[in-house]
Amino acid sequence: MSKIERFEDMEIWQLAREISKDVWSIIQTTSLQKDYKLREQINGSSGSIMDNIAEGYERDGNREFINFLSIAKASCGETRSQLYRCMDRNYIDEDTFKMISEKAILTSKKIKTLMIYLKNSDRKGSKYD
Repeated sequence: MSKIERFEDMEIWQLAREISKDVWSIIQTTSLQKDYKLREQINGSSGSIMDNIAEGYERDGNREFINFLSIAKASCGETRSQLYRCMDRNYIDEDTFKMISEKAILTSKKIKTLMIYLKNSDRKGSKYD
C-alpha cells in the first residue's frame, strides 16, 4: 500500500463523504427534515464515518488510527440502521435505501480491510519515525 499524503485522498474517506452527502440530500428533500431526532441521528452518524477516518489518519499512529477506524465502521452500521427507520417511516423508497446502504456496506468492508492491513504492518505510523 503506497503512502497517502492526505486523508482526502483515501478511497474510504471519499466513500464516507458520498454517504454523508446522500444523507444530507434526503434531509433537504424529504419530510425527514421535520423528524428532528432521526434527522440529527442520521446526519451525525453519517458524518461520523468520514470524521473518524480523518481524525484517526491525522493521529499518525497505527494503533490510534485503527481505533478511529473501528468507530467509523460502527458509524456505518449505525447509519444503515437509521436508513431502515427512514424507509420504514416512508422518508425514502427502497431504491434510495439500497443505494446508500450498499455504499455503507462497501465502506465498512474497506475500513475493515485497512484495519487488518494496519494491524499487520511493520510500520507503526509517522509519529514513531
